[in-house]
Amino acid sequence: MENIVLSIHLILTLSLIGSVLLQRSEGGGLGMGGGDSAGAGRSKANAMTKLTWMLAIGFLITSVTLTVIAAKNAGEGSVLDRLGLDNPTSTTTLTPDLGDAVLTPPSATDAPTAPPASE
Repeated sequence: MENIVLSIHLILTLSLIGSVLLQRSEGGGLGMGGGDSAGAGRSKANAMTKLTWMLAIGFLITSVTLTVIAAKNAGEGSVLDRLGLDNPTSTTTLTPDLGDAVLTPPSATDAPTAPPASE
């Protein structure tokens, strides 16, 4: 079922891209209105725009359907559980061995670090 919906989704995607690219440009994208006032030159929706709307609605429906199918197949376990690892949490720490280094912030009486003197 998921493969069928995914195939329809991909076909709709390619068709939607094609229909958008085949549409006639309105010319208003960069302020090139052609002198008509307030969109008086716009025509009603033609067949190409209706087809684009239908493809867009189909695209959204298949997107939501694929999301619902993926959520149903997700399950409760994590990805590491599905990999079959016995101990997914590591017992090693990621802190470096600093030896006797002191990691406290400087006090108000400490001298500020100065850049090396130039010669």
